[in-house]
Amino acid sequence: MWNIIFLLWYLLVSFILTFALSPFYIRFLHKYKLGKQIREDALVWKATEFAKLHQHKLWTPAIWWWIILFMIFLLVLSSIIIKYYWVYIENIFWMEIKFSLFNRNETYLPLFTLFTVGILWLADDFINIKWIWWAKWISAKFKMIWLILFASAWAYWFYFKLGYTSFNLPFYWDINVWYFYIPIFIFIIISMANAVNITDWLDGLVWWLLLFNYTIYAIITYYQSLFILSAICMIIVWALIAFLWFNIKPAQFYMWDVWALALWANLWIMAMMTNTLIVLIIISWIYIIEILSSLIQVTSKKLRNWKKIFKIAPFHHHLEACGWKEETIVMRFWLIGMVLSSIWLIVSFLLK
Repeated sequence: MWNIIFLLWYLLVSFILTFALSPFYIRFLHKYKLGKQIREDALVWKATEFAKLHQHKLWTPAIWWWIILFMIFLLVLSSIIIKYYWVYIENIFWMEIKFSLFNRNETYLPLFTLFTVGILWLADDFINIKWIWWAKWISAKFKMIWLILFASAWAYWFYFKLGYTSFNLPFYWDINVWYFYIPIFIFIIISMANAVNITDWLDGLVWWLLLFNYTIYAIITYYQSLFILSAICMIIVWALIAFLWFNIKPAQFYMWDVWALALWANLWIMAMMTNTLIVLIIISWIYIIEILSSLIQVTSKKLRNWKKIFKIAPFHHHLEACGWKEETIVMRFWLIGMVLSSIWLIVSFLLK
């Protein structure tokens, strides 16, 4: 019973805080013109068609992630303080405080991931908004190096410190990959973080998908008795629900790159902690299709004298260029995300 109360308390506070602060933050972003620029540069040549499709989003307020960052920090800090003084609280309210959100076994790695991955994209988003140093954003090469260093550090930690050498695949049990664990770990976290990032740019699309993903991992962690980690997942889920109230078309502001990458990197860490790689693969098919479409497009341009497979990559922009309405694409991708989540529930039931 206490575990349920613990989760309900944090998800309720998360939603109320995020929803209440958002209108004030929107006005703050408008006042200081912290809005998004439309990028015309792509990996290969220019993204002029993309710029035309999304020109109406120019200067829409961005960097909403400050609210969720502040809210997570506030809840973690308050939980530490409440836990420290739980004896006095118990005497006053006859209620024992059993948990803090800052827990070595469950939340050190996820919280550190959220803040670490976000540092570079914090700078990238701010440079893009203000065009600091005569630049529009940090170069893709520099960001890739940063991601590789981050992924390498975590791969080292899981392999040498925690003793992970295998990936769990149902029906095949654990597949031991020995030293190949490190390069596989690095490849997956880099490729999928970028896949989630490029799935953005349609109002509400990637954030609903991440909401489904985090709901699944709230269930997984709760089922594995990782109640504190489950609380972190629910805090993020309900903060995203509050955010999406303002992000559904026409979006009043955007979260932007920093949290798309940070939130998925955090999902990968939780997948490793809970040994649920197959779940992450099942619920990530939309991201996989998106990044494959971009890779196919880039390869085609380079090898076939600039000839394209898609009108625009990634795939959701191709559908947009073909005449699909933005909200149609978003809703159908949401439905696919719900189906993938349902498939996981079926698979997990069969494996019991």
